Amino acid sequence: MYKRNILLGLFIFVIFISGCAVVFQPGRRSDIEKIKTLEDEVDALKNAKTILEEKLFQEIKDKQVRLKMEEKGLVITFVAEVLFDSGKAILREESLSSLSKVAGILNEEVRAHNIGIEGHTDNEPIRHSGWKSNWELSVQRALSVLHYLEDSEISPTRLVAMGYGEYKSVASNDTEEGKQLNRRVEIVILPRDLKKTAKSDLSSRRDYGEYK
Repeated sequence: MYKRNILLGLFIFVIFISGCAVVFQPGRRSDIEKIKTLEDEVDALKNAKTILEEKLFQEIKDKQVRLKMEEKGLVITFVAEVLFDSGKAILREESLSSLSKVAGILNEEVRAHNIGIEGHTDNEPIRHSGWKSNWELSVQRALSVLHYLEDSEISPTRLVAMGYGEYKSVASNDTEEGKQLNRRVEIVILPRDLKKTAKSDLSSRRDYGEYK
């Protein structure tokens, strides 16, 4: 059931990036092959998750880092305070060893995958740090992690940075614990072949009127 849910999410992602409505037909050879490709992607990401759990054992134990397989891919979540001082977007020296572990896995185990870096904040208004809003802060924090990964010899063609400010919270901002969970940077290992699969599917099916 777990893998089925992940595969469903990946199918939805394929449809989203292709910009079309796709008609999957049970038993079609091409669709069976796509399912197999997606299953292989899930297995690759689960293998990377296992290795990261070993490398980041202490950070996970100390609740500084969380790992989770989601529909969008394998998500490595850093508590913002681990990476940055309050209101700042310069990486703390103490955080670099943990980021280095992640960079090693990105360069070795999943070197063919693209990487998304997402910055998030709580809903506390910016007051004294000089940023116009939480959006600017979240974007700059994501960019700081992106540049660190680029400096760690990860190809810039694999990297994208996004800032969501306070607008994709994972907990209530009514408590300090919830705010801490919302202040985070997520490094997302994206499934490798989805865009290619969607584009090839679109090209091959246009002649048969299977897109609407």
